[in-house]
Amino acid sequence: MPWLAGFPREKLGWYPTIDPSKCVKCGMCMNCGKNVYDWTKNGAVVARPYACVPGCTTCATLCLGDAITFPPASYIREVYKKEGIWSKVKKVLEEEGKLMVKISE
Repeated sequence: MPWLAGFPREKLGWYPTIDPSKCVKCGMCMNCGKNVYDWTKNGAVVARPYACVPGCTTCATLCLGDAITFPPASYIREVYKKEGIWSKVKKVLEEEGKLMVKISE
C-alpha cells in the first residue's frame, strides 16, 4: 500500500509509544497486523515502530489501559503537506488502477 509513496518511513517520526505504568497486559496490541509489538513479562513493547501504518491508531483505540499513544494527527498531516505525499499517493493509486470508477450493473 502506498501510504508514503516513496517517502522514507524512517523519516516520519510517527509511531506508538507505551506507558508501562498504564499497561494492564490485556494483549489487545498484539493483534497488530503489522507486528509492531513484542510481548514481554512486563507486557508489550514497541519493537518495530516503523512497521506501523501511518495514521493507524487502532491499538491505542482498543488498549484497555489507555497505555498507547501516538503523536497528534496534525503532525502527520503537516509532514504529508510539506512533502507533497498526498499527490504522490494518488498518482500511485491511479497507476495501480485503484481509483478507476467501477460501473455497477
